Amino acid sequence: MHMRLIVFDFDGTIIDSRRDLADSTNEMLATYGAAPHAIDDIALMIGDGAKKLVERALARSGLDPFEPEALDRFREIYDRRLLATTRPYDGMVDVLGAAGRRTRLALLSNKPEVPTRRILDALDLARHFAWVIGGDSGFERKPDPASLEFLIRESGATPASTLFVGDSAIDAETARRAGAGLCLVDFGFGKLPASFTLQPGESAASHAADVALAIDRFLGPFSLPCSAKPLESRTDGPNSARRAATGE
Repeated sequence: MHMRLIVFDFDGTIIDSRRDLADSTNEMLATYGAAPHAIDDIALMIGDGAKKLVERALARSGLDPFEPEALDRFREIYDRRLLATTRPYDGMVDVLGAAGRRTRLALLSNKPEVPTRRILDALDLARHFAWVIGGDSGFERKPDPASLEFLIRESGATPASTLFVGDSAIDAETARRAGAGLCLVDFGFGKLPASFTLQPGESAASHAADVALAIDRFLGPFSLPCSAKPLESRTDGPNSARRAATGE
């Protein structure tokens, strides 16, 4: 039986970071004299990394989306606000704990790796993950499947024995391009296009309990053997996943 791997998106799937991201975006816009946007409007801009979020927010405000200092301003502001209101979604810590007792877990986010790890450590979530890949860890960002394919190879799983849990069309495309299974939550901030439909074998989740059920169905009787290695294979620092993949 092949190793089973469960890969989670971060923002909008495990953590609710909507307000901190929105407040940071609006503070950045204020430095250019722009009015703030509603939290829900900014949430729709999230998912492709900080650079795209800043570009979309600037464009929405009628500003130059390629304002040269805007990304650095946003990062400085978000660094201060990173954990002001960000918390795990109700029940998701229990989901991670239960799943991690049965198989290996990985985190795959378009958020840069340093703030991702800061949040993981501050919220005591890092212990659940054998691998952590951020948007600047050396791979193309999702929906490019290279990072997910790396995790599948590194874990000893196969596409068919991998489940990706996310909240957006980007996550769905990533899973599908890699040939992995998909559980898509609707309590995050990923807005799906009207034309989006789940494919056979994919599942939707409106609550953490639904995610737990999807994981139970995916794992079936599988459980890590007692002889499995402890969690020592986590990537450390930006681009470490790329280094592991290339032997640098």
